[in-house]
Amino acid sequence: MAPLRFSANLSWLFPELPVLSARLRAAGSAGFEAAEVAFPYAEPAEALARAGQEAGLRLVLINTPPGDQEKGEMGLGAVPGRQAAFREGLEQAVLYAKALGCPRIHLMAGRVPLGADRAAVKAEMETVFLENLRHAAGVLAQENLVGLLEPINTRITDPRYFLDTPQQAAAILQKVGRPNLQLQMDIFHWQIMDGNLTGNIREFLPITGHVQMAQVPGRGEPDSPGELNFPYLFQLLEDEGYQGFVGCEYRPRGDTVEGLTWLHSYWNRQGRPQAGQ
Repeated sequence: MAPLRFSANLSWLFPELPVLSARLRAAGSAGFEAAEVAFPYAEPAEALARAGQEAGLRLVLINTPPGDQEKGEMGLGAVPGRQAAFREGLEQAVLYAKALGCPRIHLMAGRVPLGADRAAVKAEMETVFLENLRHAAGVLAQENLVGLLEPINTRITDPRYFLDTPQQAAAILQKVGRPNLQLQMDIFHWQIMDGNLTGNIREFLPITGHVQMAQVPGRGEPDSPGELNFPYLFQLLEDEGYQGFVGCEYRPRGDTVEGLTWLHSYWNRQGRPQAGQ
């Protein structure tokens, strides 16, 4: 069983540092070998690539652009009438992924339109999503990239998000049927929506291309107070043979580096030298 590899989610970690390039350097200094970021588009891709290389980091995940956040958009993949904008955003994401050497792009589904009834628009939104995903799979395949679908919980985090359970995401992936589209497993969201983590991890890990995690309900470090037993979950991922990265998508309770004691403990158990040693 290979030890897990962790990725610093720089949309969440090191919030004390205002720019992404500085967060990349901080993550490298903290001992991470990989990083991910939701929306890197405010900084030039070439500058971010240089910062990542200087920090000794691989970029392993970015998201497609969110759309017009002032209008409440958070992804466009399943949003009726926004197909052209989704495709434009996909092209931008591909350009960044290529410049950053990043192999995976989270294809954000987006939200149920304001004022619409979820049940009434579900079929239309799924049709749009399937159309956009088939297009995205072809674009990504030309660049040897993988697209990911992430269910986001609608109980706490984003009540209007279209894609909210692994079962829904897996059914859509099956309908699209493209090998370069996979599932993104965020343990935080899965626990809130469904629980049954042992069963769901075992069932869906074979189609999973990336994992993210945070404690529930506070979304803090894995060793912060909460519902989840992360030593057990880490062991489960190891036992099931997971080979990808585990993204640290949590909100630090204080200083990011001081909050990494859980990670140092994991590395110590694996016999890995620590940063600075």
